Amino acid sequence: MARTNPFTFLQQVRSEASKVVWPSRNETLISTIMVLIMIILASLFFLAADQVFSWVVGLLLGLR
Repeated sequence: MARTNPFTFLQQVRSEASKVVWPSRNETLISTIMVLIMIILASLFFLAADQVFSWVVGLLLGLR
């Protein structure tokens, strides 16, 4: 493996970093809202699944 000069390495890093396309404020806001909605939906799903499993196990063990 060839060793790279630290100055050359920093130039390459800077060149690659300049290619990064950052999301706009609007894209970030929409993505954040979508993530929050998915968290809420997943939470509700797992809450419902937990309640169903709890009810079934209670029936099987004669606790209800």
